[in-house]
This record gives sequence, C-alpha cells and structure tokens, in this order.
Amino acid sequence: MTMERHLFVLQRLSAMVLAPLVLIHLGLIFYAVRDGLTAAEILGRTQGSLGWALFYGLFVLAAAVHAPLGLRNILREWTPAGTGLVNLLALAFGLLLAVLGLRAVVAVVA
Repeated sequence: MTMERHLFVLQRLSAMVLAPLVLIHLGLIFYAVRDGLTAAEILGRTQGSLGWALFYGLFVLAAAVHAPLGLRNILREWTPAGTGLVNLLALAFGLLLAVLGLRAVVAVVA
C-alpha cells in the first residue's frame, strides 16, 4: 500500500472513532445545559475520573490524527507548497492538537 492509501485509511478510521465520541459529547452538553449545571459542577463530576480521562483522551488523539490529515489534503490542493512542507505543517498541527488537547484533559480530570 502506498503512503497516500495508508493516510486515507487512517483518516477514515479516525472518523469512525470520532463519530460516536462527538455524538456522546454533544449529548452530554445538552444534558448539562438542560439541567443547568455550572462549570464548577461539571468539573466536580469529572475530576479524578479515569473513565472521563480515557474518553476525552481518545477523543483528543482521534481528532489529532483526523484533522491534520484533512488539513494536509486542503493544503496540497489549494496551495503551491511542496509535499514536504505540507507534510511538516500537518504533522506540526497534529502534534499541537495532541499536546494542547491532552493538557486540557489532564487539567479537567486531575
């Protein structure tokens, strides 16, 4: 398999992971808003929870794989940048998403 095919499959697999996570996340938001929970109450429920850490950790990692691959495709199609630069920018974006997202997960559940 070529690298492009691997990346195509990786993006589709990450989408398959993200889809149910997004639906659960949106459902939780609707639940919290409907019940009038404050940010402090929500944080109180998530702190120390291994389950929430794993859920949102997986969410962050899937997004950190999926989004940069989409950005890579857009940059390849819409800019004159070379493949090496595009790959580097997409990789940097993915690493940034992973680091910032995982820091947020740790801050919310720790």
